[in-house]
Amino acid sequence: MKLGISSYSYGWSIGVPENMPVNPLNEMDLLNKAEKYGVKLLQVGDNLPLHTLSEERLTSFKWKSKQLGIEIEIGTRGFKPEIIQTYIEIAKKLNSSLIRIVPDMKNYEPSSDEIVSVAKQFTTELERNQITLGIENHDRFFVKELARIIERIGSSHVGICLDTVNSFGAAEGTESVVDTLGPLTVNLHIKDFQIQRFYHLMGFTCEGRPAGQGMLNVPWLLNKLESCSRNCNAILELWTPPEESLEKTIDKEEEWVRQSMQYLRQWIKN
Repeated sequence: MKLGISSYSYGWSIGVPENMPVNPLNEMDLLNKAEKYGVKLLQVGDNLPLHTLSEERLTSFKWKSKQLGIEIEIGTRGFKPEIIQTYIEIAKKLNSSLIRIVPDMKNYEPSSDEIVSVAKQFTTELERNQITLGIENHDRFFVKELARIIERIGSSHVGICLDTVNSFGAAEGTESVVDTLGPLTVNLHIKDFQIQRFYHLMGFTCEGRPAGQGMLNVPWLLNKLESCSRNCNAILELWTPPEESLEKTIDKEEEWVRQSMQYLRQWIKN
């Protein structure tokens, strides 16, 4: 298992709708962040969509990652044939062995049958190029349904990208998610969290925390996955609550990355 950072470690620094920084981080900046924290793995997700980059930028990205010795994993969203084909080509160009994909996108929510049908169109190509497709557990599908999807696809090159918080949106807790999806996991998103009651006691809030400072039992999680998963890597993601200004939020985000990496290095040495 290798430890890496993600474009979703730096969600605010890259920019979210209506909250774009003056100088948003780009793919080269993320490589510099990976080098800063001494990790050899970077995952670039759909918040920094690689298909929008020019061939020149992709080539420069590839060569800088090679120069720094940093492995690239890529990600997108929308389980459409044309999207998957595009990202297979990008994966081949960047020597990425993983494509993480969120099935849904704006105005598009594929059924289980559609996901299975589309994935089966690409299993041969994925296997031939030694690329694995990791379907992320977002909050629309229950984990048992996601497990059935992977089993129906029936390829060692299609599995689950397991996010430790997303399934709360489907009222499913971390332990049951890991128990069900762990054996099918090809990529792990470590995202720590804190659930607490509102001051008026009527309801709860779920917020992100630096790794090791929330309710996620990281040692248990890693031991569980190392014993049952398909040799997955671990990627830090953060849900950093905003401060009163974007500048302070970005500073907080950087500090959370630092604290998280320091903590995770206790458990993941690669």
